[in-house]
Amino acid sequence: MTDLLTAAQMKAHERAASESGAVTGLDLMERAGRGVVAAVFEEWPDLAQAPHKAVVLCGPGNNGGDGFVVARLLMDWGWAVEVFLYGDAENLPPDARANCQRWRETGAAAPLAGVVDTEGAALLVDALFGTGLARPLEGAARAACATDAARVVAVDLPSGICSDSGRVLGGAAMRADLTVAFHAAKCGHYLAEGPAHCGHLALVDIGLAPGPRAVPLVAPPRAACLAKGHGHKYSHGHALILSGGAGRTGAARLAARGALRIGAGLVTLGVPGSAQQEAACQITALMLRRIEGADALAEFLGDSRVSALCLGPGLGLARARELVPVVCGGQGRRPAVLDADALSAFEDAPESLFALLHEGCVLTPHGGEFARLFPDLAAKLAAPATRGPAFSKVDAAREAARRAGCVVLFKGPDTVIAAPDGRCSVNSAHYERAAPWLATAGAGDVLAGFIAGLLARGFAPMQAAEAAAWLHVECARSFGPGLIAEDLPEALPSVLRAL
Repeated sequence: MTDLLTAAQMKAHERAASESGAVTGLDLMERAGRGVVAAVFEEWPDLAQAPHKAVVLCGPGNNGGDGFVVARLLMDWGWAVEVFLYGDAENLPPDARANCQRWRETGAAAPLAGVVDTEGAALLVDALFGTGLARPLEGAARAACATDAARVVAVDLPSGICSDSGRVLGGAAMRADLTVAFHAAKCGHYLAEGPAHCGHLALVDIGLAPGPRAVPLVAPPRAACLAKGHGHKYSHGHALILSGGAGRTGAARLAARGALRIGAGLVTLGVPGSAQQEAACQITALMLRRIEGADALAEFLGDSRVSALCLGPGLGLARARELVPVVCGGQGRRPAVLDADALSAFEDAPESLFALLHEGCVLTPHGGEFARLFPDLAAKLAAPATRGPAFSKVDAAREAARRAGCVVLFKGPDTVIAAPDGRCSVNSAHYERAAPWLATAGAGDVLAGFIAGLLARGFAPMQAAEAAAWLHVECARSFGPGLIAEDLPEALPSVLRAL
């Protein structure tokens, strides 16, 4: 898995490397600057073919020092370079001040006074503020974000973005076409508004040793874990997907199809009598069982071969309130995915839901459902970010998992998956994995089914949630434009073959 770091962790890596004598701060700055130039030429090969004009914005910290290195290297390449400094050169940190002085041997650094004239410039380099930013941009730095430059490269992170949360501090941030990160990506490159402001993300190795990580990106599941061995259908689990009444079976059928496609040996759709005929007309490989209420569900769960459940998609609030306690308590204490109505049904008393849950459960809320169960956490995410590190989706998901006592998969392009013990990962649908077609009705129902199918097969809750989330995005990417929810399970076989 790819590690995402916080600003504090990145600073600790750099400090440890310097204190060990393995590298100096000037070495790191030089490597960073060279990495930016190389990434620019790789992203835009035409810029490497002939000299152009660049405007470089340098800030009052080490990010500004990186900018002076970039300016010098571009000038050595034959470019015309204009440098603007935000702040006082004498107050720069030692390494940044050294690179500022080196730049001034051949070029000038004008004070940054506001919006910069980029007419005729092929490139704007944003080296104002990087990972250490803890306050909103002000004055000239804020005004500089209103650039109309044709191509913008951000050094480490677009100025104004909180590196730990991806949120815009104070409402203003640079929008880059290319962002060059050093050593490891930061959480803010993948969360909240971060990806939209970063453009394309390039990662540069500056020679730091690995160290403690904040959050990993979800990696592709191992093919061996998803493969089926010898045995019969019950060897690969039996998933029960509970449906709502007449006219409300579609979401559960989507989830059930997802559970079947991902490898559950047997999938049963549990429906009330009013929906029995409707469901029977729509299914083939799925089994059908009439489950009217709590007693019928409890009776069915007397079969120990039922290994996982999914309830919520199209279930209805009243039916959810009746069936969730059966699923989560007594002999119904099986691995279970709770989605949609199974979450919203407890909006008025989230604690009563949490009291029922156990460590085998997985909650899969989108933003609205998350706000119903965890209103205080949602409010903190919605409040304007005025200081860094700002409250992040990672913070919210971790706290939610702790309260619920089970895995929480907080959906979105920046899906965050957290366990009660603090483990956390991010499944990103950004950059090269962008999958905007997932914004379609029913996609979340299929995801719930994927998780339920993996739980039925014996996957641990965190493992099931991560693998399902990754495969969900890959199915959307595999199918491409025009995707509807029904296409996701049918795209899964080709994705599995590719693994």
